[in-house]
Amino acid sequence: MASSKLALLGGPKAVTRDPGDLFTWPIITREDEEAVLDVLHRRAMSSSDVTVAFEQEFAAWQGRKYALGFSSGTAAIQAAMFACGVGVGYEIISQSLTYWATCLQAFSLGATVVFAEIDPRTLTLEPADLERRISPRTKAIVVVHYLGHPADMDPIMAIARKHRLAVIEDVSHAQGALYKGRKVGTFGDVAAMSLMTGKSLAVGEAGILVTDDRGRYERALSLGHYERFDASIESPDLKPLIGLPLGGYKYRMHQMSSAVGRVQLAHYDERMADIQAAMNRFWDRLEGTPGIAAHRPPKGSGSTMGGWYAAHGLYRPEELGGLSATRFCEALRAEGVTEAVPGANRPLHLHPLFNDADVYGHGKPTRIAHSDRDLRQPRGSLPVTEAASGRILWIPWFKRPRFDLIEEYVEAYRKVSAGYRELLPGDMGDPPEVGGWHFFKRR
Repeated sequence: MASSKLALLGGPKAVTRDPGDLFTWPIITREDEEAVLDVLHRRAMSSSDVTVAFEQEFAAWQGRKYALGFSSGTAAIQAAMFACGVGVGYEIISQSLTYWATCLQAFSLGATVVFAEIDPRTLTLEPADLERRISPRTKAIVVVHYLGHPADMDPIMAIARKHRLAVIEDVSHAQGALYKGRKVGTFGDVAAMSLMTGKSLAVGEAGILVTDDRGRYERALSLGHYERFDASIESPDLKPLIGLPLGGYKYRMHQMSSAVGRVQLAHYDERMADIQAAMNRFWDRLEGTPGIAAHRPPKGSGSTMGGWYAAHGLYRPEELGGLSATRFCEALRAEGVTEAVPGANRPLHLHPLFNDADVYGHGKPTRIAHSDRDLRQPRGSLPVTEAASGRILWIPWFKRPRFDLIEEYVEAYRKVSAGYRELLPGDMGDPPEVGGWHFFKRR
């Protein structure tokens, strides 16, 4: 029987074996290599034939009529905003607990951001709070399926239709996730996402936009795809401008990323199923362990976490005598769980960029440069969001259902939870600002 003495206090580690390829991602095979070499040998790096093929395959997989590849998820989300008419003086609503690329692009369009609260269990937009922040200037809602968890799309879409607002889904964390049996990215007017190497559907440095609306597709294309902004355009307001990049951007997806994307997409459902089996096994084995709860949809809901990008758990300090997330994670790292760090993204509404920075020389903070009122949200304005940083933890993101190895990580969490009283005397608490994006290199 394994020793119950915590490794932080001199006991043996719970995680002892080399994880091998348990965390290796993405899976790159000869098929990926040959696809890239074909692009190189044809000197087709800056062409679009492979990208167009990837777009068609991705649209079919996603279940939407149109897909458009971009150089990054950031560019794809900016184009989604442009496609929905976000411009000077308008407001978008999103959540503050997210990466800046969900919403900061509004600044470049002369618009601004209003942040709404999150649900503390899903860590996604809270519909009732979202609705109360709608103003006459609101143009769109940007919904984030944050850390892979599907947002509550039914009430969000009902609110959007009631107020005649566009909905943009940021699916960067949740490719392939389901909400009540339907893929996320198929609810909003437009969806956009990153496909960069760290994501669960990883193709390189790239992004993609999907929609069923031809007009919005063409507006997105017109922003930074001038070589494809051609006579095929049907929108009357765009026809006089054909051939010109309306935003002055060059946003096409690199063809080597497109080539990798075609291969990765062909295998993604199978690989995603392995991730889901591994992650659900981890949480099933930890069910009922004091102090830690799964960040995933309820069983039987028809909703899933997709590829489970940036896997996190919900921390419950009240179940462990008030033990800080920082101390809990310190003990886990001593047990060999190198991923254990509290927090995720720093809430954007507290960042100087959204309060003080004059990015474009307006002589005032960019956040309010085109506003009719001061929209800044100081500390205390989003209490649920602000409290979340100390109540969420990074967890291992298992890529393969190696249940014997996963069991060692389960044992580490159980061991630290059971021994929490021994950790309380040395607990210095959480720092004032828990959060920030962390990446891990396994030893």
